[in-house]
Amino acid sequence: MNTLKTGILMAALMGLFIAVGGFIGGTGGMMIAFVIAGGMNLFAFWNSDKMLLKMFGARPVSATSDPALYRMVETLAANAKLPMPKVYVSENLQPNAFATGRDPEHGAVCVTTGLMERCSSEELAGVIAHELGHIRNRDTLIMTIVAGVGCAIGMLANMAMFMGGSGDRERNPLGIVGVILMMMLAPIAAMLVQSAISRSREYEADKAGAEISGRPQWLADALGQIERAAKGLPNHQADANPATAHMFIINPLHGGLSGLFSTHPPTQERIARLRAMDNGTGANGSVSVDVGARPVPQVARAITAARGPWG
Repeated sequence: MNTLKTGILMAALMGLFIAVGGFIGGTGGMMIAFVIAGGMNLFAFWNSDKMLLKMFGARPVSATSDPALYRMVETLAANAKLPMPKVYVSENLQPNAFATGRDPEHGAVCVTTGLMERCSSEELAGVIAHELGHIRNRDTLIMTIVAGVGCAIGMLANMAMFMGGSGDRERNPLGIVGVILMMMLAPIAAMLVQSAISRSREYEADKAGAEISGRPQWLADALGQIERAAKGLPNHQADANPATAHMFIINPLHGGLSGLFSTHPPTQERIARLRAMDNGTGANGSVSVDVGARPVPQVARAITAARGPWG
């Protein structure tokens, strides 16, 4: 299913590249855009995770630089039966997190300094388990490629301002009006691509995170905490690159079209489902997967070790 989704999304993004290329340079522009789009798809597959981590100023964390955080991720990854992902921290006051990587063997988890400062160790563990759920479900391939190529769509739209208003009526009969429309519609199209990614992936990652940590309530508490704080704290990198918003555990954007094209389900619904799991029932009263009444002992020990930095 992930392969099918990836193919559909890449076809849609390539079509958008070709359309914008045709707007900028006619038939020749379409051919150039086709070649560029194909190359970017390949580049995004191999390198977009590195681009995104760099975009958010993420610094790597090791067992020596931050042993408590590293040990927590290591323990949760082992419980999820995943290879140890790379761990990163982004200097950002907004509490948030995302996962990236084309497959579990190349997975990475990034948390913000705001998340580490505002959340308890239990809540942090719940968030990390959610991101590991994305890696285990192989959502990160779609998320990473869409984010990288979505940003490029915005850049290509900006090129229309310099190349699309030259007065060539054959390729741009609307003149400057067409340029302005292209600059407006291309970013919206990128948001639509984000919205095309099923919202169910967040519910599935929540469920997987609850299984990995053994405590659905940890993630439920974290989601409420993050949403309240995120509403009042900006995430300038995400605001500048809205095509990356779908990667975060909570929508990092403020205002604009972020609500209209949000790829995140309502937070209160996510919390309700997690609390239902904690009580042994699903969101609609069905029996949920057994996550256990207590956190896995190894996870509990990792939480205890982490109480120094986070309390």
